[in-house]
Amino acid sequence: MARRTFFSFHFKADNWRAAQVRNMGAVEGNAPVSDNDWEKVKKGGDKAIKEWIDGQMYGRSCVIVLIGEKTAGRKWIKYEISKGWEDGKGVVGVYIHNLLDSDGDKSEKGANPFADVTVDGKKLSSIVKAYNPPYEGSTNVYDYIKQNLADWVEEAIKIRNEY
Repeated sequence: MARRTFFSFHFKADNWRAAQVRNMGAVEGNAPVSDNDWEKVKKGGDKAIKEWIDGQMYGRSCVIVLIGEKTAGRKWIKYEISKGWEDGKGVVGVYIHNLLDSDGDKSEKGANPFADVTVDGKKLSSIVKAYNPPYEGSTNVYDYIKQNLADWVEEAIKIRNEY
């Protein structure tokens, strides 16, 4: 049975790429949110956003951060990473910059968002893993992620349980 996971990503920049990963079926992800639904949540302010994120994370065993060009440093990405870790969930990153977007374009590789989060005086980037598929072609990147994502999730959960 696939693990229940929460996908964290920069919605505006990477929604198309994230949808590719979420639809692989390698893990069971949280339900996709539409542009309209996300705009409605955002209009409720920070409290509504936190409540929505917390509700989406409930019952999940791992947070998968899909890392695009502009993922690192974003307020809600940092919140999702911190919340997942604090709640005892596995946390793992997957670089998605070489997956094509709806226009058929790639993006630049972004910074590691785990470097923005500190746990017990250590940057989370020194504890959790961020995988960068060793291919440039979108099809190869997709296949690599699909073949490995479930194992990466299991490893992330193991790392969190040992920490």
